[in-house]
Amino acid sequence: MTLPPEQARLLVLTPVKDATRHLDLYWHNLAKLTYPAKAISVGLLESDSRDDTFERLRNRLGELRARYADVGLWKKDFGFRMPEDVPRWSHPWQLERRRVLAKARNHLLFRAMADHDWILWLDVDVVEYPADLPQRLISTGRGIVHPHCVHDYGGPTFDRNGWREQGLVHMDALRGGPDLVRLDSVGGSVLLVRADIHRDGLIFPPFPYGKGHPAVRRPGPWGAQMEGEIETEGLGIMATEMGHQCWGMPNLEVLHARN
Repeated sequence: MTLPPEQARLLVLTPVKDATRHLDLYWHNLAKLTYPAKAISVGLLESDSRDDTFERLRNRLGELRARYADVGLWKKDFGFRMPEDVPRWSHPWQLERRRVLAKARNHLLFRAMADHDWILWLDVDVVEYPADLPQRLISTGRGIVHPHCVHDYGGPTFDRNGWREQGLVHMDALRGGPDLVRLDSVGGSVLLVRADIHRDGLIFPPFPYGKGHPAVRRPGPWGAQMEGEIETEGLGIMATEMGHQCWGMPNLEVLHARN
């Protein structure tokens, strides 16, 4: 039976790294949600930080657990750091960065998920979104759906991991049309997944996945010898092979920090 949006048990999952500057706004925005706090659990996995992200989160656990159904915090270092002064989107580092992020998401998922109905993946540096965002996503009735993540309302898509037509069409090209559009791949800045789909085996592949699938980009972004998609894009391809359609909401925009 499908529960009404505000009765479903929602698990918000956020992997964090060097996130001190974003934490106050992250908790402020969660507190503004109109979704019942006691129906929300939060799980965080901290990895490889050089700042005091883990300590700041640990120091607030008592306060946060009094507000939400549960709050879990785990630490798992993967030994990976981008070189100083290299942006995180630098192409030579993308495969390893995304591989580690996929592992972090999977570790967090397996540790935090219990009897929840929905998983909301929410990056710590998503800085603005509607207070009724969970209800709007759940109310679509879709098992995998995400809003349109941008730097500026009406501006270009920021999270370009959500696409179709082998990566040629992103959400900004679909803005102004239907509120729900089919996608082959998803981004992870904000991503809602029905928990049972994860329980059935949907993960974030930490390796190029889906070689030969018609939706996979060609030539592959990792080179001809590593055709496939990784992390959130790999999840999208895996979902289709499991029989689940991915969806995007190009007219529902959320803002990402300019890191």
